[in-house]
Amino acid sequence: MARNKHKKTEVVPEGVGAFVWEVVKIFAFAAAIIIPIRLFLFQPFLVEGSSMAPNFHSGEYVIVNEVGYKNVHLGGVTLLAPRRELHRGDPVVFRFPQDPKTFFIKRVIGLPGERVTVRGGVVTIYNDAHPDGFVLTEDYLPNGGIVTTDDVDYTVAPDEYFVIGDNRNHSYDSRMWGPLNKDFVMGKVLVRIWPFTRFKVFD
Repeated sequence: MARNKHKKTEVVPEGVGAFVWEVVKIFAFAAAIIIPIRLFLFQPFLVEGSSMAPNFHSGEYVIVNEVGYKNVHLGGVTLLAPRRELHRGDPVVFRFPQDPKTFFIKRVIGLPGERVTVRGGVVTIYNDAHPDGFVLTEDYLPNGGIVTTDDVDYTVAPDEYFVIGDNRNHSYDSRMWGPLNKDFVMGKVLVRIWPFTRFKVFD
């Protein structure tokens, strides 16, 4: 009579202790992967308020790229310092300098070392390449729908950015409290993941 050469795979109960230990190992492994990603690489944020409308609406979820933009501290020691520069037009998430527990999302308008003026609804940038200034063209704003209010004149320090919300009449930003120090930057908006109908990857 022919014998079955295939061996059976058996599962032997090992008790509650072994099961708990396996669960602990799984959670530890997951934490070893997820925690560094959340602390150093990418982080989700919920948009609240209308200061970035119509490009970002309240209730939308975005993923922020923190790699190279964020200060990482441990026990008062800086482990990682920002080594990448933001570009004009980048949507950025940062800690509000006057209340670091609060996060803002705004758009980078002025870069380190530049002078930014707002007069008569016109944003003008002065830098080494344009000592006489140039009027900022903002393709991300709806044509004729938004005017930049206030009358300001700021010179941005080498470690700062000038940030403004897209919804210019309903945004509390650098026009009121001045340029943003790089130490407060969390990162640049990488992708909008919710709602799915407005999914978008940002350059």
